[in-house]
Amino acid sequence: MFRAAILTASDKGAAGLREDVSGETAKALVQQAGYQVVEHQILPDEQQLLAQRMRQLCDSGAADLILTTGGTGFSPRDRTPEATLEVIERQAPGIAEAMRYASLQITPRAMLSRAVAGIRGRTLIINLPGSPKAVKENLQAILPTLWHGLEILTGQAQECAGKEG
Repeated sequence: MFRAAILTASDKGAAGLREDVSGETAKALVQQAGYQVVEHQILPDEQQLLAQRMRQLCDSGAADLILTTGGTGFSPRDRTPEATLEVIERQAPGIAEAMRYASLQITPRAMLSRAVAGIRGRTLIINLPGSPKAVKENLQAILPTLWHGLEILTGQAQECAGKEG
C-alpha cells in the first residue's frame, strides 16, 4: 500500500473560511484506489510554506505520493507549480500533460492549468486543480497508471518492458 499526502493551497481554507472540498475529493479517490492517506493539510497560498511542507514529506519518507490541490491557475496568489518546481529533482511532464488532455475533452479552460508533476527522492508530487470536479476528472485520468509508476520509483518493480502485452 502506497502512502499519500494531500496538501490544499487555499488562503480561505487555511483561515477556516472555506471547506476543503477538493482535498476531501482527492482523499476519497486515492483511498478508493488503495492508498493510505497519511496527511491531509490546508496551507495558505504561500510558495515557501508549500515548498517547505513538500520537502519535509519527501525527505522524511512519510509519503510516496503528494497530491496538491489548488493554486494552479492564473491568479497572482497561485504559486503551487512554482513551489513544486522548487522542490522536485526530476520532472514528470507526462502526468500533467495527461491530466490537461483529459480535461480538454471536457472544457477548453483546461489549457489554463499550470499544474506540474515531478519527483523528489522516492516521492512523486502532482499538482491538481482547486475545483472538486476537476480533481475527480484529473485523478480518474491518471490513477490507473500511477500505481505502476510508484512501484518503479520505490523499487518495488524493476522493469516496464513486457508488462503491457
